[in-house]
Amino acid sequence: MSQLQGLTHFRRKTRNVMVGSVGIGSNFPISIQSMTNTDTRNVQATVNQIIALTDAGCEIIRLAVPDQEAAEALKKIIPQSPIPVVADIHFDYRLALAAISSGVSKVRINPGNIGSEARIAEVVAAAKYSNVPIRIGVNGGSLEKEILQKYGGVTGQGIVESAMTHIAMLEAHQFENTIVALKSSDIRLTYEAYNILAKECDYPFHIGLTEAGTVFRGTIKSSMAMGALLLNGYGDTMRISLTGDPINEIKVGKEILKSLDLRDFGIKFVSCPTCGRCQLNLEKIANALEGKLEGVNKNITVAVMGCAVNGPGEAKEADIGIAGGKDSALLFKKGEIVGKYSEEEIVDVLYEEIMKL
Repeated sequence: MSQLQGLTHFRRKTRNVMVGSVGIGSNFPISIQSMTNTDTRNVQATVNQIIALTDAGCEIIRLAVPDQEAAEALKKIIPQSPIPVVADIHFDYRLALAAISSGVSKVRINPGNIGSEARIAEVVAAAKYSNVPIRIGVNGGSLEKEILQKYGGVTGQGIVESAMTHIAMLEAHQFENTIVALKSSDIRLTYEAYNILAKECDYPFHIGLTEAGTVFRGTIKSSMAMGALLLNGYGDTMRISLTGDPINEIKVGKEILKSLDLRDFGIKFVSCPTCGRCQLNLEKIANALEGKLEGVNKNITVAVMGCAVNGPGEAKEADIGIAGGKDSALLFKKGEIVGKYSEEEIVDVLYEEIMKL
């Protein structure tokens, strides 16, 4: 096994937390979650989006709970959700209590911003009684003033100090059913913070960049950050934060985990970038085949290669693939050439052969 392969299978040892039916921690697969961008008070729109996200592969869903009406709406949403629901709470401890009463599987809070010690104790008591874990979420953009002053701005150490302060608040009430998230829009800061915190506690980590950006830029930034963290064994659940349709968050998250061999989410698709040696429209072929294969859940590798230089080798390493020629392509299956087909027919032929595997 190569050094890289060894790294991709290393996981930081953590305690394990149950979020509804989904386990978070080193004993469980790294789960993918997202957050609805509907108005939580609009029950039907929110349920519809949860179902669409679930169909895309989302395993945990978080909902904003800005007021009491949204907290009450949870009572109608949760029974219709096929995956565990998490309430995102800021400032008002009563919303956390209402969300727990409504049946959420987890609450996301910062203990330091929901009020007095007595209010923290009340939320912890409710979470204990209902066996609801708490996710401490610390964002680099909302650190306490005293920490910003102490470190002269946002630093990884400052983010960790804030998190450890919040952890201590929960532990003071004998609460350890906790997940921790440290988020920034800065890749280096995020990596530094998790690297420091990993030495301070064994709580499971929720990883992600906050405010990563639009689908194009946010995917690049998130992939860099998640790759660095996951290759070092950090991360037990993850959210890719992208502006726009949250379905994209699930697609990117799945592809990141699949590319590191950390989860099996179906077909691995390999295609070459093409060059002057390519004598067929490989971009059209690759896009058409990828579209036809979306949602096909087979644990195989498909290679779409443009020429005879790298093509045969890459295709032979795959379960099935093609190597392009002049207006045609050789079809490989399990390392053996099984046919030669025209450019017009190769997509349908390859798809049919994939479905037979």
